[in-house]
Amino acid sequence: MLLQPIPATLAGAAARRSSGEPPFPPRLRRRVLSPIRADSPPISLSASASSASPSRPAKPPVCTADELHYAPVDGAGWRLALWRYRPPGNALVRNHPLMLLSGVGTNAIGFDLSPGASFARHMSSQGFDTWIVEVRGAGLSMREYENSSASGSVTIEDASGGIQPLDNQSTLEAASLQNSGGYASDCDDLGIVALDEPPLLAELSNFFERISKLMEEAVVNGNFHEITEKVSVLSEMVESSTIIGPVREESLRILKNFQDQLDSWERFVSSQMDLTSEYNWDFDHYLEEDIPAAVEYIRQHSKTKDGKLLAIGHSMGGILLYAMLSRSGFEGAPSNLAAIVTLASSVDYTTSNSSLKLLLPLAHPAQALNVPAVPLGTLLAAAYPWASGPPYLFSWLNPQISAQDMMHPELLSKLVFNNFCTVPAKVVLQLTTAFREGGLCNRNGTFSYKDHLRECQTPVLALAGDKDLICPPEAVYETAKLIPKHKVKYRVFGEPQGPHYAHYDLVGGRLAIDEVYPCIIEFLSRHDQLLI
Repeated sequence: MLLQPIPATLAGAAARRSSGEPPFPPRLRRRVLSPIRADSPPISLSASASSASPSRPAKPPVCTADELHYAPVDGAGWRLALWRYRPPGNALVRNHPLMLLSGVGTNAIGFDLSPGASFARHMSSQGFDTWIVEVRGAGLSMREYENSSASGSVTIEDASGGIQPLDNQSTLEAASLQNSGGYASDCDDLGIVALDEPPLLAELSNFFERISKLMEEAVVNGNFHEITEKVSVLSEMVESSTIIGPVREESLRILKNFQDQLDSWERFVSSQMDLTSEYNWDFDHYLEEDIPAAVEYIRQHSKTKDGKLLAIGHSMGGILLYAMLSRSGFEGAPSNLAAIVTLASSVDYTTSNSSLKLLLPLAHPAQALNVPAVPLGTLLAAAYPWASGPPYLFSWLNPQISAQDMMHPELLSKLVFNNFCTVPAKVVLQLTTAFREGGLCNRNGTFSYKDHLRECQTPVLALAGDKDLICPPEAVYETAKLIPKHKVKYRVFGEPQGPHYAHYDLVGGRLAIDEVYPCIIEFLSRHDQLLI
């Protein structure tokens, strides 16, 4: 997903809480009705930008694909952003285009993190016409508006002359980034973790424990005004304590940062009624509307001879692929997928010790009604600096994403701050059914997506990471074993003594290009034949 763990609580000292997902950079409100090419002329990102030539609008700088396309979802009011990577002229000619699906609340950035760490670019270099699909609410996908401009043009809705983000959490995300962005670098020289004087250590331990309890209380109960008073008392305690020098200053700074995050969360909660209509979709909307629209668009523009696609899904992306195959098995219809690869995906987590069990407290319908959307990006952006620098309040967070030494710190930071967005509570609630008997089911609870995988006729490669805390190998196997043996291949990456693979490492770990990618390419190449 990243099917990212959801912070039902944010108790930093108890390494049992998992956070959500980082904010995607500000996005333009725009309507683009024709493909956007990488060689399009530049466009000024200002209120006057709409004066640019409507025939060749530029794609936003954040899109590093060769082309940016938009696929309409009939009747849904959405246009899905499709990032296209064309194979170079000297690449091997393939028979099928390749569709990439990412995790819950994520955008295309995870598949194209940098020129030297781009899963999508690597696959296109191997001859695959590669398309990353951003489902509704993710990345550059956009709603249709009645006042949108003519076909092919870009409109920037901005009364102040600047750039307006796509969703309603922009102020919250910006505030969180501003408040937390400098924390890690500012803490580097404080030496908090090196203190060895028992009285100071004991007092610091007590201080951070109280901070964690306040964070848990604030997020779970939403009693912000009471928490504000407690923070004030705690601040006075620090002022009068035996903590001296930079340690005391940093403690006060943490309090201030925490208070800022409380303020941001309060603003978010107060806007929930407005968000109810903005984030009113679930997993089945992705499955029944978004993915079919994207598949049909790719089929038309790639001109496949047999109408089939190859597909790779990471986390929830792989869950969507399993659900597609299960639906095809139930209907007795051939799949429009020539072969699929799932990375850290499962439709049944009941036998695993997945950290995603933290989703379960959100499963009560009354809680869902109170929170129509979860700002995972904002929360993770606020928590990440505390996971990467002293005093390491959220040291448990990074292993949820990547194993030790598997990603360069700058790339991990870029992933955290650019790959995630807000997730509708309805999506989260439906995904929690994967932890119940019968596994993931449809919104009505009448169809289990694992029940008909035994009828699967599409070749499947199911890959797992040995240190994946979100989707452990046993969860991946629990789904893979349901598929006929002659149609599935299951493999776990990672060695007992290292290196290890966590949830994202199968896509962007430093060794993936040498160990994981060749395995995927060999499998897809073997099943790229035309069956017509």
